[in-house]
Amino acid sequence: MSSAQGTFKKLTTHRLLEMKAMGEKIAMLTAYDFSMARILDEAGIDVILVGDSASNVMAGNDTTLPITLDHMIWHATSVVKAVNRALVVVDVPFGSYQGNSSEALRSCIRIMKESGAHAVKMEGGVEIKESVSRVLSAGIPVMGHLGLTPQSIYKFGTYTVRAKEEQEADKLLSDAKLLEELGCFGVVLEKIPAHLAKTVTEELKIPTIGIGAGAEVDGQVLVVHDMLGITQDFKPRFLRQYADLNTVIRDATTNYIKDIKSKDFPNDKESY
Repeated sequence: MSSAQGTFKKLTTHRLLEMKAMGEKIAMLTAYDFSMARILDEAGIDVILVGDSASNVMAGNDTTLPITLDHMIWHATSVVKAVNRALVVVDVPFGSYQGNSSEALRSCIRIMKESGAHAVKMEGGVEIKESVSRVLSAGIPVMGHLGLTPQSIYKFGTYTVRAKEEQEADKLLSDAKLLEELGCFGVVLEKIPAHLAKTVTEELKIPTIGIGAGAEVDGQVLVVHDMLGITQDFKPRFLRQYADLNTVIRDATTNYIKDIKSKDFPNDKESY
């Protein structure tokens, strides 16, 4: 049993602020279904992100753009049912909040009411200021997301490291401070130089969660399919693979097929 399970302190946005203040790192992973979420929660994960990366790893799309609000609510509802301890954060999908604060509010209210999730995550800085403010005004906790923002992939045209140049780095820091001022409880920093992530982390009172942003952030997040080695064709520099479930599952399936073909399964003990 993990120490997190032993104390079984329910994770809240306030608890994350306390963790930053105490220097306790925050562990975050994605999940999209009941079974996986239950395993992660029982293991003691702090935050579960119902990511729009479900578009990639669950639906096979090249980008996160195709996933809809209804899809995200469906995944989030499945995850929330499994969770006793972790904070569940849900990505607001592309097209559900950009440029229209009223639509942003409607989208986030649907996520919270229909799934039972605890918070939402939105990509961008000053460009989505009105949407973030409107959602926060309704009492919905918001996590920001800066750096490489996958919903803007066609704007960037590449998944390379962001904010390497001074102008973009300055804007990222400014956006991070703005998100904090607006009332966001945390911010994901994706694929930015480690020294910039360190600066942002030091200048914010809210926690920073890194993915490809070095070690000097307040926590880390990975896509669970990448971390467990289910995904085999995505191995960026920042990914540490903790298992090779692709091989385990494939070998188990091969043995299952072999046993059926050889008439070894089911045997007498496995029959009624």
